[in-house]
Amino acid sequence: MKFENLTVGFAVTGSFCTLKKTVAHIRDLTENGADVIPIMSEITYNTDTRFGKAEDFISEIKSITGNEIITSIKGAEPIGPKNILDALIIAPCTGNTLSKIALGMTDSCVAMAAKANLRNENPLVIAVSTNDGLGASAQNIAHLMNAKNVYFVPFGQDDAVKKPNSLVADMSKIADTLDFALSGRQIQPILKV
Repeated sequence: MKFENLTVGFAVTGSFCTLKKTVAHIRDLTENGADVIPIMSEITYNTDTRFGKAEDFISEIKSITGNEIITSIKGAEPIGPKNILDALIIAPCTGNTLSKIALGMTDSCVAMAAKANLRNENPLVIAVSTNDGLGASAQNIAHLMNAKNVYFVPFGQDDAVKKPNSLVADMSKIADTLDFALSGRQIQPILKV
């Protein structure tokens, strides 16, 4: 799959356990020709965890994309009026970010980027990663599944026994989902077993 001549926003939020897997898919998009504009939630940009240091992720993402990272609402706002992106991917997308997008809130740079991108009727690809996807976040997933220009990376339960409400996207399907979304279609099947 080739993404030449496409400018794709790639936003990461605070599902820290999936960040390393996600960074590989940023590389995949750039290797397939996309100009990737990275966006990191304020928390992700500033937080070291047992899954890695923020500065290491920042350096790697900048190195892969060759672009500065958008980390503020002010930085994300021009995405709308300047129509900077052909599509926006949020991977991983936490339950917190899902709720903000579903309710039209723009109090984070990722939520602002999503709103700004959707303003231009460009595809928004969501790779969910939340411990309450079959709980409190289920209504937001359902709302966004019914929203125009919003597409989901196939997802399923990551540990049905120990975390029965937890959902995580199959990050290996990010590029395929983007390819379908650019044609106005939702990749299927959306639920993975």
